[in-house]
Amino acid sequence: MLLTLTTTHRPATDLGYLLVKHPDRIHEFDLPAGTAHVFYPEATDQRCTAALLVEVDPQRLGVGRGRRGRQTTTTESSTLGQYVNDRGYAASSLLSSALSTAFRSALRGASKDRPELAGTAIPLTVRVPVLRCRGGADLAVGMFAPLGWTVTATPLPLDEQHPEWGDSRYVDLCLTGTVRLADALNHLYVLLPVLDDAKHYWVAPDEIDKLLRAGAGWLADHPDRTLITRRYLAHRRALAGQALARLAELRLADVPAPDDSVDEATGPAGGDPRRASLAVRRREAVLAALAASGASRVLDLGCGGGALLTALLADRRYTEVVGVDVATQALTMAARRLRLDRLPQRQQDRVRLWQSALTYRDDRLRGYDAAVLMEVVEHLDPARLPALEDAVLGHARPGTVVVTTPNAEYNVRYEGLPAGRFRHPDHRFEWTRAEFAGWVDRVAAEHGYTATISGIGDHDPELGHPTQLAVLTATGRQETSR
Repeated sequence: MLLTLTTTHRPATDLGYLLVKHPDRIHEFDLPAGTAHVFYPEATDQRCTAALLVEVDPQRLGVGRGRRGRQTTTTESSTLGQYVNDRGYAASSLLSSALSTAFRSALRGASKDRPELAGTAIPLTVRVPVLRCRGGADLAVGMFAPLGWTVTATPLPLDEQHPEWGDSRYVDLCLTGTVRLADALNHLYVLLPVLDDAKHYWVAPDEIDKLLRAGAGWLADHPDRTLITRRYLAHRRALAGQALARLAELRLADVPAPDDSVDEATGPAGGDPRRASLAVRRREAVLAALAASGASRVLDLGCGGGALLTALLADRRYTEVVGVDVATQALTMAARRLRLDRLPQRQQDRVRLWQSALTYRDDRLRGYDAAVLMEVVEHLDPARLPALEDAVLGHARPGTVVVTTPNAEYNVRYEGLPAGRFRHPDHRFEWTRAEFAGWVDRVAAEHGYTATISGIGDHDPELGHPTQLAVLTATGRQETSR
């Protein structure tokens, strides 16, 4: 059972710091089902590969514990099945368990020696040469592609000497992309058991928390979140129902969308369902703008259920992260999503959640490096916009302000959205590109900012991007021009 992680980030051997495993050593870990080994087949400044090899002990694999602690055996452990199976050779849910043991710190995004790099997307290639995949290569692509990976899933033949026998249940999986290492490992931690669809350990209620923790920032927006949840929880209906209800709360808090609103997870008619959802791409664009600004103390204004806060807290460059929302229910959901009650004290010290109305001046919001208004302004009555402008740009005056809002012109691309209707019934308005540019130019001039405007999502040559993005920089700081 083998998995490799390769990077060409310079110096590539920094991968050892991120994994907390020295490239010059072989590392061993005892597992309930065998032994895991971590080693480096190659380690140069140009290219570094870490390999996770799991040796399965058939006797240890076949024996488990019942609900009351009594020794039991699985179907595979009975008679010859205990010794004749694919578990020592094909990647499965057992590999996910090995990941959590061998790369515990890396899964959390923690790196004492390279904290900034741990929060940075780097070029990565993940290879699982033999992966047990119930659903075939297409399912493997459907699981990973929406997360931004370029996926190659090659079915393995039952017998190379007899191609007429067809394909086996296994695929050779290769993922390439530029992502944070912690995100890559959490994707694997969740999706390997999903593709295997045969967990080999007791699935208890605490597995819900493990799933939501590893899926923070991506699972709620995944187009196949229902399938992922049910398979990860071994098709236990009660547990899957609880997990899906909590995911629904997170989605409602981030984009409060009743049944008759546009589902941005699927995109416009004719879009590729394997592409990352617009919500994910919007969040990534905002994070990139914040990173480019050099900010370390950030306000998320109108934070909702905390999707952006989760990503900010995972990045060590941000020394203080503040979520602000007028709704106490949204702040409660954000606290649950962040798992504030279980965070180490040093992490708790980095995050704050405040109730505040963005149309009133609040002295607590002054002096921050950056503020984000992500899909917020369109929820205000137009008559209240001047109050928001004064409170945020005039009174709080952060060094950088990042604003996103829908592009009304793009709405015709959404199937089922009637002409003249907004993407969400709570929207008070939606701007065209010219209207948004006019507003940005005016508020920047009135409050001493310079601004850049760009788009997020697939570009339409006639209608532009589905989401509009503005970055306003206070005069006297690093400035850019439109």
